Amino acid sequence: MTRRALTGAAIFDGDSLRQSHALLLEGDICAGIVAASDIPDGFEAQDMQGVTLLPGFVDLQVNGGGGVMFNDDTSADGLAAIAAAHATTGTRALLPTLITDTPDRTRAAIDAAEAAIERRVPGIIGLHLEGPHLSVARKGAHDPDLIRPMTVADEALLAEAAQRLPNLMVTVAPENVTADQIARLAEAGVIVSLGHTDCGIDVARAAFAAGAACVTHLFNAMSQLGSREPGLVGAALTTPGVSAGLIADGIHVHAATIRAALDAKHAEGRIFLVTDAMSTVGSDITEFTLNGRRVLRRDGRLTLENGTLAGADLEFCTALRVLTEDVGVPQATAFAMATDWPARLLRHRGGTGRFQPGEAAHAIRLDPAGRYLGAA
Repeated sequence: MTRRALTGAAIFDGDSLRQSHALLLEGDICAGIVAASDIPDGFEAQDMQGVTLLPGFVDLQVNGGGGVMFNDDTSADGLAAIAAAHATTGTRALLPTLITDTPDRTRAAIDAAEAAIERRVPGIIGLHLEGPHLSVARKGAHDPDLIRPMTVADEALLAEAAQRLPNLMVTVAPENVTADQIARLAEAGVIVSLGHTDCGIDVARAAFAAGAACVTHLFNAMSQLGSREPGLVGAALTTPGVSAGLIADGIHVHAATIRAALDAKHAEGRIFLVTDAMSTVGSDITEFTLNGRRVLRRDGRLTLENGTLAGADLEFCTALRVLTEDVGVPQATAFAMATDWPARLLRHRGGTGRFQPGEAAHAIRLDPAGRYLGAA
């Protein structure tokens, strides 16, 4: 087994940036981080020439990649293609995400995720089902004809899937899912997230009290912060223990709004990055279909023909630049938002999101301008 000591780099360990240290690797397993002057015998020093080393990105909302939409190809092979495309951008762990679809397609997605994990497809760590139990009033690009209340059979399917998969996230709206259903799903091990909902703060807080732990793409497709009704945005920012995904592409959420949200989020729980990426990542396609509707790729935006945003044409390195350059987020905090903070929400993180001795490192390299250079 090759034993390497990666030196000459800034090392983000999951919490902070370390200078004048070495990342110790035994194969791809992290053996620790030590001062550059304390490298143990048996490790070959390798100069990283001023790059930044960090754990691979963790993305909890990935709809597609490499020209493949998960809704169109709910198979282990489809997931392998999607994960491979995102690996070229630095993402080493992801939840493939099925957008609102039919019951048969939902079951196929669960089977595909389980099969991919059994095959050890690199990067696949579970599944995210975004719908179909959402609010038509805040449907976004979801097909309103497929949105529906959660039934007893739906709940049973999700509870069973949570036992089959290491991580299952489900985005729901209180308009179509009761607090009792949320409580039972959370007890079964489902990571319940609120999104695509027009609920008020009291209903949102009741859902959080029942067991919902997260909010899907903060600010988008949800009730907004108002003077008399704080909505889901207000609930997410002020309720202890609640985390929230954020699409930081400079399109979905204004930089000043991101800054205000980060300043406001003092209660326990974190705002973390997601890409909400579609099939365009890792490909040069200019359009694709979602539930039979055309999605157009223009000037960094993905929209339905009526102009509704439909996911994002986004990679994490772009999101990091938006955070550090436009929002003014310290670099270490931005890195945490793409690595450790989303991983904290997982039921089984498997060493993702930070360098932990004895766990796979999945280390990646960024150049001084924040561009992805490849695996370490």
